[in-house]
Amino acid sequence: MSASGPNAPQKPQVKSLNCPSCGAAITLRSFTQAVTVVCDHCHSILDAQDPRLAILQKFEAAVGEDRPLIPLGTRGKIRGTDYEAVGFERRTIHVDGVPYSWHEYVLFNPYKGFRYLTEYNGHWNDTSILRSVPSLDRDANPPTVSYLGETYRHFQTAQAATSFVLGEFPWQVRVGETADVSDYVSPPRVISSERSGKEITWSMGEYMSGGDVWRAFGLPGNPPEAVGVYENQPSPLSADTTKIWLAFVGFLVVMVVMLIGFSMAARKETVLQGTYAFDTNSRTDASFVTDVFELKGHTSNLELQTTADVDNKWIYLNYALINVEMGKAYDFGREVSYYHGYDSDGAWTEGSHSDSVAVPSVPPGNYYLRIEPESDFGRGNVYYSISAKRDVPQMSWFGIALLALLVPAGLITWRSMSFEHLRWSESDYAPSSSDDDSGPGDFNRPITLGNLFKT
Repeated sequence: MSASGPNAPQKPQVKSLNCPSCGAAITLRSFTQAVTVVCDHCHSILDAQDPRLAILQKFEAAVGEDRPLIPLGTRGKIRGTDYEAVGFERRTIHVDGVPYSWHEYVLFNPYKGFRYLTEYNGHWNDTSILRSVPSLDRDANPPTVSYLGETYRHFQTAQAATSFVLGEFPWQVRVGETADVSDYVSPPRVISSERSGKEITWSMGEYMSGGDVWRAFGLPGNPPEAVGVYENQPSPLSADTTKIWLAFVGFLVVMVVMLIGFSMAARKETVLQGTYAFDTNSRTDASFVTDVFELKGHTSNLELQTTADVDNKWIYLNYALINVEMGKAYDFGREVSYYHGYDSDGAWTEGSHSDSVAVPSVPPGNYYLRIEPESDFGRGNVYYSISAKRDVPQMSWFGIALLALLVPAGLITWRSMSFEHLRWSESDYAPSSSDDDSGPGDFNRPITLGNLFKT
């Protein structure tokens, strides 16, 4: 049943007054909760608690580029509650003599009180005052604060100055007032402390996209595009990085199980083994054929291992694996070479005494090898041995599959690390001062949340 009668609560009404400086109409949207109000016309800062609106500070400035993206008086829904934009200010810090400015919006609901939005280079934060003080650990590196079981790392401390104001504020705002602001981040959230004199105020902000802000307030057009990486902007790749490494581990386990299974099921049967000599001083044809050997079982590979006693020389073997019944031949060549010596850098070696090759998908049947050796003329005898094994598990496919899994996982991880590097390169913990002099930091310095938020 709805409340009615003389004792029913009355809906707050907008209060209209006049500026004592220029006579322009002043509208108080936050009613008696406003402490100061700024005249839209002459920008005088007035005492909203004084029935005569006493002038606290005269501040003449054109709105210009500081025109609010959310016009004062606009209403929107934040976390299911309707709020009205009642105040707007610009705050500025200086780093190496360069000013960096951001904007803050004061939102008001007559039953829920005040809430705040901050915006810098298209990055937004929904911010509210904390009702309890976080636990601060100054001994950590960097220092941290803990709040509701979550740890936030110190990002930046700077002195922020109020440089432009418009509308209503629940504190005595002044142009030129300064405060020391420290930010602690745990994306997508940031906790800020603001020290002004002996007073410290703590607040928490949560990152919002410009599109969400535009939808919340029903603003026309599109929001300004977000530039660079903001201090508490959530990485778009963090979830993907976790998922892809979990998938990598899963596929790796499957591949290892398959490799063990294939290795246990493989025949690994030696079908040919012999030692031979090649006389490099002879000019006669050195080619020959081996005895016939049988390849049993299903179609599988044949691994051929060649070992030679080469020492600063080489031998090249032209192989042909020939099926006795069908006459089909598998032709291939392998070289074994080994060199060593000394130079200005010390001892060096090149090559190997052995070589291995796998002939894939060889059907069962009777086979022999035709071998034709080659080497430098006049180097004496070169002794070599050959060992042929049937159905040997190959590690190469495992390596290729592992690489195929590592490449996307590594790429996404690298992109995620690059995102974090851009985030922290503009903090008080940047790897080097040179990071502040080049790259995106020149136009994308992450800024503290600001005037958070005197009560």
